[in-house]
Amino acid sequence: MSIQAQHSLRAGVVAIAPAILLAALSYHPYLPGLPPNIDALVAEVTADPTRWGVVHLASGVASAGLAVAFLAIRSHLHGLGEDRWSAAALPFVVIGSTLYAMLPAMEFAPLAASETGGDVGATQNALLRWFIPLLIAAAVTFAVGMVGFAISVSRSGLLSPWLTWVVVVALLVMALSRVVPLSAVQFYVHGVAALVAMLPVAYSMWKHPTASVPDTQRAV
Repeated sequence: MSIQAQHSLRAGVVAIAPAILLAALSYHPYLPGLPPNIDALVAEVTADPTRWGVVHLASGVASAGLAVAFLAIRSHLHGLGEDRWSAAALPFVVIGSTLYAMLPAMEFAPLAASETGGDVGATQNALLRWFIPLLIAAAVTFAVGMVGFAISVSRSGLLSPWLTWVVVVALLVMALSRVVPLSAVQFYVHGVAALVAMLPVAYSMWKHPTASVPDTQRAV
């Protein structure tokens, strides 16, 4: 594969990943109020179990895609010579995305209860002692990674000054939206912020492929 094709592929991944994430999160049934939203969850699972299964499968795929996209961004920033903050942030993004992907996997338990005549509410309640700590760990870890990438983008010269601020703010919103316990924020705000943050980066990666920078010129 040519260098140009590699850059185009990476840019495509960075553009597509947030679109998949936004689509998956937007399709998730709205759960009013504060978590754990047991009554609303039971109603949604019972009313449309197929939608519940599809949206949580898509959310897991989207989380994996997001991790791959940040791997591509990290590679591009490395080519620009920003080799400190993006390197430190990447493990947090990957771990946070992996932990987050476990959450929709756990949500297949109430679906299974619904389809087998079990108690959906009791099943979800039984998951909470595992679900909530995992949610917090995923959110905090991912947020640390987003802060690191925000700093990296701001120092890399990847974008124009005003686009840099747009992307930095959107990355910070992505970080905060994971820890705000409201469905509207975690689903819709998070998805839109991801799109706003990553599309300018994807365009820059596609429009301005980066040549390798000698090791002696890389930031430390």
